[in-house]
Amino acid sequence: MVKLVFCLHRRDGMALDEFQRYWREEHAPLVQHHAAALGIVRYVQTHTRPGPEADLLRASRDGPEAYDGVAELWFRDTAALIEAAASPEGMAAGAALLEDERRFIDLARSPLFLAEEHEVLGQAGGGGAPFDTETAWDEP
Repeated sequence: MVKLVFCLHRRDGMALDEFQRYWREEHAPLVQHHAAALGIVRYVQTHTRPGPEADLLRASRDGPEAYDGVAELWFRDTAALIEAAASPEGMAAGAALLEDERRFIDLARSPLFLAEEHEVLGQAGGGGAPFDTETAWDEP
């Protein structure tokens, strides 16, 4: 599998909560609608959680301004992504998504790249039980 990772900054003048609401409630259904035409097999949105804890983490590493979210789109492989994007249906779907993205994403400040995962912890990497986000941080 290969995935497209899109690190998002919202457009100037848009509040974070409105950006995240639009992304989740308006854009996500559009991605779902066009997933087959683009060969997308999985789509995940990771929404930033601002607050003093995030500010402290970023400051402790002299980090840059945080993204407003990260989108991950999985494809069977690079060839499948290219084939789907080059089809008439894929080109139309890509154009529709880009048109919508311009409504809420600052595209010039939002890098994207192809990536391959190498799991280190979790079910595949650790050979154990699936990662349980409910109890992972409990005290022993």
